Amino acid sequence: MFTGLVEEVGTVAGRHGGRLRIAATRVLEGTTVGSSVAVDGCCLTAVELGDGWWEADLSDETLSRTTLGGRPVGEPVNLERPLRLADRLGGHLVQGHVDAVGEVLRPAPDLRVGVSGELARYLVPKGAVAVDGVSLTVVEAGAAGFTVAVVPHTAEVTTLGRRRVGDRVNLEFDVVAKYVERLMAAGMEARS
Repeated sequence: MFTGLVEEVGTVAGRHGGRLRIAATRVLEGTTVGSSVAVDGCCLTAVELGDGWWEADLSDETLSRTTLGGRPVGEPVNLERPLRLADRLGGHLVQGHVDAVGEVLRPAPDLRVGVSGELARYLVPKGAVAVDGVSLTVVEAGAAGFTVAVVPHTAEVTTLGRRRVGDRVNLEFDVVAKYVERLMAAGMEARS
């Protein structure tokens, strides 16, 4: 479980088949083999660690559902270690399970992201969404996308300030909305 508050911007340092190497410093503190680290909002397991880098294996599911398979060497990525039970929850609960990839339609500060209509149902004004692992509040939600306000600090300390029109971003929608939908559908089926 993550908060969506990025701790560090790392860099894609290499790729060997399905293994991804990330250059980082801060997120390596306390990280061991088997630890989770969110990379652009995708929860990955550290399988090897070195001086200033760590590696994770990318599954076929991760490659098909996220932008990580297309991130070139040298590209910056948002990094966050998992939430500890004693930590403050400054963002929202982010699982690191990417739901979809969206497209930047307008850059920050009024970041607009296009998303398929079937997923837009999980977005509501003042609701939460994670974009590349960054916890944000939805300003406007529509059938084809949503807008979030990216404050200068967030633009500076994450990759969101660098995103341009056409860039692809990882999206994670609020897990509570998905559970409510599932429970309501099950209740409707039971009444039928």
